[in-house]
Amino acid sequence: MTWGILGLGAIGRRVADIAGMFGAKVIYYSASGASAQEGYCQVDFDTLLKESDILSVHAPLNQYTEGLMDQKAFHKMKSSAIFLNLGRGPIVREADLVKALNEGEIQAAGLDVLSGEPMAADSPFLSVKDKSRLLITPHVAWAAVEARQRLMKIIAGQIKDFFKL
Repeated sequence: MTWGILGLGAIGRRVADIAGMFGAKVIYYSASGASAQEGYCQVDFDTLLKESDILSVHAPLNQYTEGLMDQKAFHKMKSSAIFLNLGRGPIVREADLVKALNEGEIQAAGLDVLSGEPMAADSPFLSVKDKSRLLITPHVAWAAVEARQRLMKIIAGQIKDFFKL
């Protein structure tokens, strides 16, 4: 299985490392054109789209990424691909994603972010024919109990370190 990553910052690298531990071939694309990161396989955007069985977005919203995942991009993906947007909502043209799901251009999508939150009453996602192929979380997928406990330990440690100065 090939796991493609759009945006190889701190979170993208962690996802890449975990995917690699599960035996996935990991590739990534940098929309900003940043130079290759040692230990990771950088590819062009078309290769990322065509080869990824799972494609996850961990990129910031900027002039390079806004609307990057559009109809043309989804059309290049495998029909068996799973698309995950964990970056920013406007990176994805939502109506184009719905079309890709409804026409079988991709298998499924999972979203932790939307262009507008909360989801609008006229959201294109409401027109997905097979709702089992779309999972939307309320921008809190990171907030498992364990993640929040770890965050609190980190913050407590930083406060202690501050007062030691």
